[in-house]
Amino acid sequence: MKKPDVKVAILGDMNVGKTSLLHRYTERKFKDTISTVGGAFYLKQWGPYNISIWDTAGREQFHGLGSMYCRGAAAIMLIYDVTNWQSYVELENRFLSLTDTANADCIFVIVGNKADLTDSQAHVPEAQSEPGAEPGTESEPEASPTCLPPPASPLLLHRQVNREDAMALYGRVLRYKGLEENACLPADRTCFETSAKTGYNVDGLFETVFDMVLPSILKKKSDGENSTVDLEIPRTDKKSKAGCCS
Repeated sequence: MKKPDVKVAILGDMNVGKTSLLHRYTERKFKDTISTVGGAFYLKQWGPYNISIWDTAGREQFHGLGSMYCRGAAAIMLIYDVTNWQSYVELENRFLSLTDTANADCIFVIVGNKADLTDSQAHVPEAQSEPGAEPGTESEPEASPTCLPPPASPLLLHRQVNREDAMALYGRVLRYKGLEENACLPADRTCFETSAKTGYNVDGLFETVFDMVLPSILKKKSDGENSTVDLEIPRTDKKSKAGCCS
């Protein structure tokens, strides 16, 4: 198994679609999944880098494992369901404290999933690129689309969490972490709405997060190089004293 260059963790209540978002991005399709037990680990190659993505369980009985999965994370996605206010509240009440084991410079992203249930625009999937392609590149469009056209008049549900709520939560997360807002990424760059079912904004979410953690990857590699012995450089050892092996 390849060694990860950086770690990303996903937190959120059960049934908000954390695992479905990962399946949509990594497998290019939607799956009705059962609740994650404990946690799951994915290794994603993004350009020349390997990114580990930890999908955590949202059920109360596995709550204690969350801080372990967040340990050393360079970025954490906090996921809620746009049609479920309680799932939004739980992020601050139950999951935020689990991030105490993440890196001091950890990046936080707030994600409202299931946007297709409240917004007809979310029924149109974004133009998708192949995950793992070189950063900044896009794949050629397929000859025949694999997604069916959206329904003419989708039946929409009442939205319980607005983007303004997500941006307000982001500000409270920064204050909880003791960070100055003017020294961090702005809320309009860290708050997303997605649909794992249609693929809406899923690629944009993951690729943006990967771009955000790129400086952390480069810093880690730079620190590693400084502490590595270059075997190609000839060593100038002192002459050994005379002895049986001289």
